Amino acid sequence: MYFEGKAQVQKSLRRLVKHLKKARIPYVIAGGLALTAHRYERITKDVDVLLSTEGFAAFRQQFVNKHYDPVPGRSRRFIDRVNGVLIDVLVSGLFPGFSKTGPFPLPLPGEVAEEIEKISYVDLPTLIQLKLAARRWKEFADVVELIRYNGLDESFRDKLHKSVRGDFIECLEEKRREDLYEDNG
Repeated sequence: MYFEGKAQVQKSLRRLVKHLKKARIPYVIAGGLALTAHRYERITKDVDVLLSTEGFAAFRQQFVNKHYDPVPGRSRRFIDRVNGVLIDVLVSGLFPGFSKTGPFPLPLPGEVAEEIEKISYVDLPTLIQLKLAARRWKEFADVVELIRYNGLDESFRDKLHKSVRGDFIECLEEKRREDLYEDNG
């Protein structure tokens, strides 16, 4: 069901996008669902959405306790009332990952939006940049696969923030090591 676009998480995605568009709240979808939009299909169980500070305030005012329930102790995590899927809100100006600081803050949705099949997703350079800045092994593995499925090479590095360029090259080298292993296997 997931790879057919019929999983509960994808239903939540479409419902969330419908709400945000109707309310004219700028957004971009990030995380696992953005991976799929950028050619690497990996199952995910939540919807990650990037909103501005104002957009997050509007989301809370218009939709929380109506369509989405807050998760206690997690100020930016919500549960879709229809099917229980988690919605994680990333807010512009905060930092990727678990850090309260970092080399760059999360951007405004309008600065990094790419429309794919009528949904605004974070563009590929920003998706890779955010995954690398999060500094988690799973995110690095996602970058290796984004490199593979998008045919990226060293030239893509120049599209990224200088703080993550070295990590991008390491992911590119890992992809090449995996390819070599497969070719010799």
